[in-house]
Amino acid sequence: MSVKNSRTTADPLDWKVAHGLIKKLEADGKPREAMLIGAGIFLGLRASDLREITWEDLQGSTINLIEGKTKKYRKLTIHPELKEIAARNCNGRTGPVFSNGREGGILTIQALNRMLHQIGKQYKVDGNFSTHSLRKGFSKRVFEKNGESDRSLIILSEILNHSNLAVTKRYIGLRQAEVDNVYLTL
Repeated sequence: MSVKNSRTTADPLDWKVAHGLIKKLEADGKPREAMLIGAGIFLGLRASDLREITWEDLQGSTINLIEGKTKKYRKLTIHPELKEIAARNCNGRTGPVFSNGREGGILTIQALNRMLHQIGKQYKVDGNFSTHSLRKGFSKRVFEKNGESDRSLIILSEILNHSNLAVTKRYIGLRQAEVDNVYLTL
């Protein structure tokens, strides 16, 4: 788990593991936790933007937002599976999905990371598991589903609002994998 303002490397959450976690969390009566995993892997947002998502946002077909970090506009298409996850876990709630239970309050990024740390321990998720693991899991899925091509890197770089492709390659661990493979080809 990360300490505020520290730098750690989050491991991407595997797509199949994420889906398994959603089902287990729902079965265990943990809808907010299931929504955190679901929204994280289907939207690919930074935690600061993810925590602003409302139940009403998830009822539509798109979400329009201005990213907190980059101040850039983003239009997100809501995947039908995320809509289903939201429908199963909403129970008539309105307002922020990640409400802290106080009037108008939203969970902090640190609280979300603590929640994920507990999920990781309880459900035996390998690696450094945090809110950024969800964004990285989304990123790896986009890259894989789009043929792991240069075109997929360009699309992913645009989605993530990275400044250049080198940042995106490093972000999904591609650069390190390329370097590692050089040693294996000797």
